[in-house]
Amino acid sequence: MKLKWILILALFGSMNAAAQSWPTRPVRVIVTFAPGGSSDIVARLVAIPLQTELGQSIIVDNKPGAGGTIGAAEAATAAPDGYTLLLSNSAPISISPAMQDPPRYDPVKAFTHMAYIGSVANVFVIHPSVPAKNMAELIAWIKAEKNPVNYGSGGIGSIGHLVGETMKKDLGLRMEHVGYKGSSPMHNDLLSGTIKLAIDTLPQNVPFMKDGKLRAIAVTSPARAPMAPEVPSVQELGQKKLVAENFLGISGPAGLPREVVARVHAANKKALADPRVAQRLSELGVQSRDMSPAEFSAFVAAQVKDWYQPVKDSGAKLN
Repeated sequence: MKLKWILILALFGSMNAAAQSWPTRPVRVIVTFAPGGSSDIVARLVAIPLQTELGQSIIVDNKPGAGGTIGAAEAATAAPDGYTLLLSNSAPISISPAMQDPPRYDPVKAFTHMAYIGSVANVFVIHPSVPAKNMAELIAWIKAEKNPVNYGSGGIGSIGHLVGETMKKDLGLRMEHVGYKGSSPMHNDLLSGTIKLAIDTLPQNVPFMKDGKLRAIAVTSPARAPMAPEVPSVQELGQKKLVAENFLGISGPAGLPREVVARVHAANKKALADPRVAQRLSELGVQSRDMSPAEFSAFVAAQVKDWYQPVKDSGAKLN
């Protein structure tokens, strides 16, 4: 019996030592969308100061598809050693699991949610050929079209997808979702006029809006976004059901050692406090604030609960 306890204590001692020395090799961060989208941009931005704080390379690994559930499922089933993390966001955590029956993973129990980065608004953008200057005119145009209007988003299960389905159902519009593997391929079709409407995260659309290549109709935040103050919010336009923001954070598999969680949270907090990172995040439309791991976990659980019924009501499905 004495030998058994010695072995147990030795095992816990070695695990604790391993956690304290983490990381001793590069850390992979899975991004659930293709390169060029807001999740990818933020992951690569935050990776730079994280590398400095953790003393190891941060490898950003894009795993798009199935509403972000492919990459998230890979992170959820990875070894809980801290070497595979997830740039968590609303699509694979708050939304996509509710579109699957059964879901690939439990968005609360399958992960350790460690660090909150911030939230970013989405925007309704249209090709300049659409004869609409505001939301009322956009709705009128959709109703007047002979065929259902295709609308693009960064992928199935994205905030843009769900907002579109909510708009379609709530206003009785004929719309068909076209899901892309990220914003970059979606923009190719939107800019060429292959699709006329998209609901996408705001940051990567601002340059096109400024150049007149796309026209912004409304942002999906409760108030106007600082990076596009001229664009009204859906709430001020009386479309409260369309309010939706995409959160960004750092998560990992369930069961991560406390020491790893503490180091990731501390490194992220320091990264967000870096004036250069803070300024760049602001330019990208990301509104950040610090949350403890416990607060972030509670936030995620609330998001999952709040989105469940709207997702079901939208009728959106994900294989």
